[in-house]
This record gives sequence, structure tokens and C-alpha cells, in this order.
Amino acid sequence: MPRILYFFALCNLVIGSGAFVLGGILQTVSTSLGISVAAAGQAMTAYAVSTAVLAPMLIMWTARWPSRRTIQLALALFTAGCLVCALAPNLTVLLLGRVLMGAGAMFTAAASALAVGMVKPALRGRALSITFLGMSISYAVGVPVGAWLGFEFGWRVPVWLSAGAGLAALLAASWLIPASLRGSQASFAGLAAAARQGPVLRVWLRTLLYFMAIFSVFAYVGPVLQALNPMTSTGLSLTLAAFGLAGVAGTLLGGWANDHLGATRTMLVQLSVLITTMCLLPLTSGSVAAMVATLVAWGIAGFGLMAPQQSRLVALSPTQAPLLMSLNASMLYLGTASGAVISGALLSQAGFARLGWVGAPFAMAALLTLAFDRAPAIRKPGGPAGSGSTQLKEAP
Repeated sequence: MPRILYFFALCNLVIGSGAFVLGGILQTVSTSLGISVAAAGQAMTAYAVSTAVLAPMLIMWTARWPSRRTIQLALALFTAGCLVCALAPNLTVLLLGRVLMGAGAMFTAAASALAVGMVKPALRGRALSITFLGMSISYAVGVPVGAWLGFEFGWRVPVWLSAGAGLAALLAASWLIPASLRGSQASFAGLAAAARQGPVLRVWLRTLLYFMAIFSVFAYVGPVLQALNPMTSTGLSLTLAAFGLAGVAGTLLGGWANDHLGATRTMLVQLSVLITTMCLLPLTSGSVAAMVATLVAWGIAGFGLMAPQQSRLVALSPTQAPLLMSLNASMLYLGTASGAVISGALLSQAGFARLGWVGAPFAMAALLTLAFDRAPAIRKPGGPAGSGSTQLKEAP
């Protein structure tokens, strides 16, 4: 595997930690700014909507740029957003900073497109799993450590750390990424042709639905876990770390399963496990062990879905990979925002402890989309890296 993929993973670690750390410390944000927990949760919504709307526009705007310049822009926007959030005196400024951070999340789609272009088609799943590994590690390290720091020293401390890490990533990108490196040239014309494919639309719909399911809970993960089993800030951080470690395992397992079993089979198992864990989570009240075990299974299934989803998009239209994956990220963040809004609206009826049941129907709908996909495709070994040929054959 190209070593630059591990740098992309580190950048995703920075972005994931900064993006999602607030979900675990919403109580401290609400107290500091004098707002409700539900209002503080809209910081997650602002980030999600910004990524969904601005990231594809920026990917298209920078399509002819050298890849290093595109990635520098993404990391600069993310870092600037962290600085605005760290200095925010009120909710309005906090949301503005989150919008800038969301725009900077275009990095993930740009890096993913570069990753699949650097390897043979048969290795795309592994390449994507390495690139996304940082996002899952952020749940194992960045989010729990940030949550602990937020509870102990104030919510602005982990945000300042995210700003510093973003600046370090920006400087490193300027040194590590070759100036001549370019990804594929996405275009609106090519996008229109690709978007008319039913399988492409189903990938986007599936991403939207299962992230609506996941973030109906994880937009309020701190209060949810406290409602199920009250714990100290250290206990909450350790629980989030266990979830994140499961996500690391799930990311790697998802990439391996995609390359060996095919995307559809892999997602069938993962979505089935995700539905089961969402239904079980509200029943773990009173048992920390059962709650953690359920979260571990959830993390393995949920994080494992990204590699097969992205790999399927690349196989369907390799030349449009950057824009297709950016729009897939849009669906991801629209799902994130929608999940946060829906669960926030139902908090008075469902309560934090039962938000898993709010999200489960969306995961079930995501599973149903697989019924319309053909038998999973297995990649033939070989083929040039970044080739326009998908090198696929139907599974027996």
C-alpha cells in the first residue's frame, strides 16, 4: 500500500476527532453558552449540512487543481473553523465555525479518490479502509480523550487541540504530497450520466438512511450513555474508546470483506448487525457490560460499511470517483443532520435512553435497498491502478 495513505488516515483522525468530539460533551457546551442541550446538538447539524452542501461544490471548483492544493484548502478551512469555534462567545459564532469545519471535510472525498487511483482495482477496499481508518481511530482516541478533557477543563480545550492538529496536518500535507499529483477530473456532464444509474442512486440512498439511523443516537451520544448507565467522565471516555476501537476493527474488516466477499454480501451482514444493536441498546439500561458489548458490535458493523459503499461507487464510475464520493459524503452528512434533527424533535417523547428505537427503522430501510442490487461482484486480480475498467465478474 502507498505510504501516503497512512498520512490520509492521520488527517481523517484529526477531522473525525474535531467533528464529533462535541457529541460527547454537549452538556458542558450548553452550560458554557447558556443554551439547551438540544440547541447545542445543532452544532452537529451545522457541520453536517455544511459538509453536505459545500464539500461537493468545492470538489467541483477544485477539480482541475493539483491534489496537494485541494488538500491544503480543505485542511485550511477545517483549521480556521476550529479556531472560530474555540473563540465562540455564543451559539451563532459556534455554528459559523462548524460550517467552516464542514467545508474542510471535503478532504475525505478528495483523499479517498486519490487512494483508489493509487492501487489496483482488486485492492480498492483495503486502500479505502486504510484511508478511513483515521476516522474510526478518532472514536477510539480523539473523541474519548477530547470528551475527558472537555469535562475536566472545559469544552474549548479539545477544540483548541483540534485547531493545532489541523494546522500540523496542513503543514505536513505541504511537505508530503507531491506538487504534480492529480486525481481524476470530475465533471458535471459525467456526473449526470453516472447519477442516472440506479445502483449509484441506491448507494447514496443507503448512505443517507443508515447515517440517519446512526446519528439519531450519536448526535447525543454522551447524554444517551448517561441515561442508560450514569457514569463518571472517565467511565464515559472509556466507553467511547471501546466503541472507537471496535470501529477500527470494523473499518479493517469491512475493507477485507469487500475485497473477498463483495460489497453486497458484506453490507447485508453489517446492516443486519447494526439493526440488531440499535434495537438492543435501549434494553441495556442497568448493565454497563451489556451496553458496552452492544456498542462494540455496533462499532464493528457501522464503521465497516464505508469501504464497501465507496468501493461500489468507484467500480460503477471510476472517472467520476471524486465527485461521486463527495456526494456520498453529502448523503452521509445529510443523514447525520437529519438524524440529529429527528431525534432532537422526539426527545421529549422518547427520552435519551430510547433513541436507538428512533433510528432503527431507518437502518431497516437501508437494508431493504440491497434487495434491488444484483449479486455481489468479485474483482479479478490485476488491472492497472486507477483504470477505467472495473475488472468485475458476477459472483456465482
